[in-house]
Amino acid sequence: MRELPVTLFELKDGEIATVHSFKGDMELQSRLVEMGILPGISIRRIKTAPMNGPIELKVRDYHVSLRQNDARNILIK
Repeated sequence: MRELPVTLFELKDGEIATVHSFKGDMELQSRLVEMGILPGISIRRIKTAPMNGPIELKVRDYHVSLRQNDARNILIK
């Protein structure tokens, strides 16, 4: 079991975690909430684009892409 704080960035492709909280400014947090990434939501890391590209995630029943720096601001458990 992982100890907090672990970020979404550290999740391996195919793993599932629950969003715990956010770091970062309110603008980022608002954007994440608009994408459906909320505390308590289950999230699966699907894959990472080549050359340090965005991370593809499955949130509820849809896929979203997120910059790696943004993924470092999402704490999971």
